Amino acid sequence: MRITPVFACLALAVGCRTNEVPEQQAKDVEITARLKTKLAEDLGAATVTNISVNATNGVVTLAGTVHNSGEESKAIAIARATPKVVRVNDNLQVVATP
Repeated sequence: MRITPVFACLALAVGCRTNEVPEQQAKDVEITARLKTKLAEDLGAATVTNISVNATNGVVTLAGTVHNSGEESKAIAIARATPKVVRVNDNLQVVATP
């Protein structure tokens, strides 16, 4: 399964957050891994590399750039549909390519 290596890498990257209990940290790592995987599947690798995903206490923040408002809307919808997400903060910027 592809999520396992991603989950392991994210777990190491997150480290210890003092504002979250270990169980919530694990949930947030799971949210991030699932969301990144789904974004890559639905929007493509070229787009997902420009999107940063951060989950804290189930609140997901999407930041970075997308090519158009359709990609932005789709990314937000995917985030909202991800299990255990309680809210989505949209910090995405639409940058038109010439």
